[in-house]
Amino acid sequence: MAQLWGGRFTKETDALVTAFNESLSFDKRLAEQDILGSIAHAAMLSAQGIVSPEEGELLIEGLENLNKQLESGELKIEGDYEDIHSFMEAKLTELIGDAGKKLHTGRSRNDQVALDMRLYIRGSIDDTADLITGLMHTILHIMEENVHTYMPGFTHLQKAQPITLAHHFGAYFEMFRRDYERLLSIRDRMNVCPLGSGALAGTTYPLDREMTAHLLEFDGPCDNSIDGVSDRDYVIEYLDALSIMMMHMSRLSEEIIIWNSNEYRFIELDDTYATGSSIMPQKKNPDIAELIRGKTGRVYGALLALLTTMKGLPLAYNKDMQEDKEQTFDAIDTVQDSLRLMTGMLAASSFNADRMERSAQQGFSNATDAADYLVRKGIPFRDAHGIIGRLVLLCIERGISMDELPLEDYRAECDAFDKDIYEAISLKTCVERRLTRGAPGAVGAEISNAKAYMDMIDQLNGDVFNDEEEEENTDE
Repeated sequence: MAQLWGGRFTKETDALVTAFNESLSFDKRLAEQDILGSIAHAAMLSAQGIVSPEEGELLIEGLENLNKQLESGELKIEGDYEDIHSFMEAKLTELIGDAGKKLHTGRSRNDQVALDMRLYIRGSIDDTADLITGLMHTILHIMEENVHTYMPGFTHLQKAQPITLAHHFGAYFEMFRRDYERLLSIRDRMNVCPLGSGALAGTTYPLDREMTAHLLEFDGPCDNSIDGVSDRDYVIEYLDALSIMMMHMSRLSEEIIIWNSNEYRFIELDDTYATGSSIMPQKKNPDIAELIRGKTGRVYGALLALLTTMKGLPLAYNKDMQEDKEQTFDAIDTVQDSLRLMTGMLAASSFNADRMERSAQQGFSNATDAADYLVRKGIPFRDAHGIIGRLVLLCIERGISMDELPLEDYRAECDAFDKDIYEAISLKTCVERRLTRGAPGAVGAEISNAKAYMDMIDQLNGDVFNDEEEEENTDE
């Protein structure tokens, strides 16, 4: 096996040890980041006179050539190499000769992999933020289209009070807004450069760590070299944020599954996001929602695995930390696929407004409003609560709703009732009279705030995109 060490050893490594130790099979995902980090390192070595200008130029040209081969698919990451670092160094040396062996000057695989992983996670955070922004746009559209779509609100999975579909989805908008902001917070906190930390104690070479940090768009170098090579907090934080995000998608998936059932029929899934049964021709199964719900545990597992790996490690780097990659990569793929699928599934679905409204009219979701009606007539709330409870029991015995109960029955229980009780307990009144901030009657303001928030995000993303375009044009 091609490796970056061996002078100290007199025996060949056992084949099982070699197979157990290798990481190329999964850390090849870091190839682009490894090249970018090496280009910055080579530029710094040249600028500091640690390698000659000619050697520096040769190193950078060779690395850029490898990057082009990687992008085109010409560079196949395979072979008898221990990891992505030994693979890239070997390919660079094949390409430019012995100058390639100078690339590792002033650098350790410890700070190299720490850099690669940090670059990868930073890019993944940006990608995930873009995907969750798309989901938030879809949810906002559903809210705007369903301001007057009445439905029952639930507690304990029982009908509680009438709300609107817009108000219901507004809760998920807030959840995903917090998920988005968690990503930004993690990105800001992790954006320091470990390159130059060496194995753990820096190096005697006159490295310019500020230069490499700037070239790689970090806010600066990390302040402690030991922490630089042994920190995986940012991966744990990211997995934590992904786990919370999956929890939110799982809750929404659960509701989609329930709403898709014959008993509810609140939602109609598009055929492109549903499956059938091999034996029951009538079935239309919400498999995507079920898989998102199921894969949530998979992402939780990645978080718990890395917490367990890191909990007993002494400083600084230990080989255990190689276990930070496979499950993290899997969790990232799972979450990003789930975001894409959830966004597409919601955008393609339709909602049965009539069915939702009929459901809200049943189950006595307007009982609290009936009690409030009596309170406005001067009846103490606790007495009003008991009166309405007895009327609900009467309706249950007769198999009718409160809207269908005759006025004389209302008045037999309490003479404060009048014919305006029916208007007071209508779905429209129940929803629209709840005007406190965050309530269903104030959903218009909630939508306006959500639109302003998304406009801000779109503006920021547009500014970043335009800045990147300007930089490209300047380079040209």
